[in-house]
Amino acid sequence: MIPNTTTRDTTHGEAIRVEARCTPVGAACPDCALWTERVHSSYLRFPADLPAAGRRAQLALRVRRFFCTASACGRRTFVEQVPGLTRRHGRVTERLRRAMSEIGLALAGRAGARLAGVMGIATSRTTLLRRVMDLPDPAATQPRAVGVDDFALRRGHVYGTVVIDAETHQVLDLLPERDAATLAPWLAAHPEIEVICRDRAGAYADAADTAAPQALQVADWFHLWQNLAAAVEKTVADHRSCLRDLPPITPEPEPAWETPAETAPGQEAETDDPTGKFAGRARAHHALVHDLLAQGMSLRGVAHHPKPARSPKAVVRPRPPPVRSRPGTPPETLAATDQAPRGPWRRVGRGTRTAAHVTAC
Repeated sequence: MIPNTTTRDTTHGEAIRVEARCTPVGAACPDCALWTERVHSSYLRFPADLPAAGRRAQLALRVRRFFCTASACGRRTFVEQVPGLTRRHGRVTERLRRAMSEIGLALAGRAGARLAGVMGIATSRTTLLRRVMDLPDPAATQPRAVGVDDFALRRGHVYGTVVIDAETHQVLDLLPERDAATLAPWLAAHPEIEVICRDRAGAYADAADTAAPQALQVADWFHLWQNLAAAVEKTVADHRSCLRDLPPITPEPEPAWETPAETAPGQEAETDDPTGKFAGRARAHHALVHDLLAQGMSLRGVAHHPKPARSPKAVVRPRPPPVRSRPGTPPETLAATDQAPRGPWRRVGRGTRTAAHVTAC
């Protein structure tokens, strides 16, 4: 329900139309606050509202324009406003404005516009950002420790001063310049400040000494390290000529190689050879290859020689290479071998012939 109004709801397809008008007989002038009941005219306003039950809401609000009867008031006429619903020159209701402000604060522009579209609120990313910018600044606190530093409005040309609460890390104020004349009045207006964290700039030091003599001035870690690095670099640059007076670096002599002591008979010498099954097989294979080469075998014959077995005995006593038949020697017949089949052949597959067929061929 809208306060101080009479309403009538109707449904038109996917939209809900709400017609309302104000019930008070008069209104107070926004400038002089004089109550008047003299009506000038009336007209309809159509502020956008939040959707209802998934449907778009159309609000038709009839408002009246009143005469201001005060002769000293500069406003001749004014339009009545519904508290909590409308404002002057507003095209949306206050609850829709609050909803868009909360969406803008939570999701900013593009993401907030996508969420608003899902909720049935027709808006854009720029409108959400404007709603955020329209919000009033938070209530000023009483800072005990502040941080003062400069920031660039236009890098290399225009700089300002930012004042931050050193305990809550919130921005307290932005000043248009970075000189003592701009910072001193702000510090004088906050006598409760006890600590001022600043850089080593002389302008901020003068402002703190003049406007806040009771505050303790400290330097932050960043500027301490920055000043230390600059001082070290300046010192090294000033003593650059001292580097030429240093004595030349004498190279260290190479260490003398020690001859290993001979091992006594019967005592095994300590070696760094790898151990294990793989190392043993590699050494056995190496010895076998060299043994075959010493016997006069060619490299091709060594390549076709069977690999040594896992047991070291097979490497010590390798089996002889296979005997190859000389060219022109006819192969042995099937009947002369021990693997010749006995009796007639059996048909074991498609295309297999019997012994009688082979004899006939």
